[in-house]
Amino acid sequence: MNQKNKPDQPLNVLVVCLGNICRSPAAQGILKANINDRGLNINVDSAGTAAYHIGKSPDSRSIATLALRSLDISRQQARQIKPVDFERFDWVLAMDESNLSDLQANCPTALLHKVVLFSHFSGVNESVADPYYGSDNGFERMADHLERLSQCFLDNVESEL
Repeated sequence: MNQKNKPDQPLNVLVVCLGNICRSPAAQGILKANINDRGLNINVDSAGTAAYHIGKSPDSRSIATLALRSLDISRQQARQIKPVDFERFDWVLAMDESNLSDLQANCPTALLHKVVLFSHFSGVNESVADPYYGSDNGFERMADHLERLSQCFLDNVESEL
């Protein structure tokens, strides 16, 4: 793989939603695919602000939606964000304002600059809608939105090189 950022120091990115079973696992899968396509040296993980689903696989609708895009997220396991994550990750990307508030409340002040909405890099602060209680087409809209935000984030990363 032709790695365009510092090969000896990967960028570490954490995507975060509420339960870590819909949006953040999908964002992780989409980001990983786009990182591979661009040949970047970036590690991606996902977590939730709540402990509802620790150890569980992503929602079957997220798995199915991404499978239609040839992305397999079925082996991911939900976890809750830990205090060490704020130190370990270069970026902590929240899916919505509620997640952002929770993350900011638990992040050490000196590291708050790492915690932003995922959409921050698109130039528009917008939440990624949680499709959990909706229909299957909400998962398609979520995946489309995450694809766009992923490209914006990676464009920003590449412009910083």
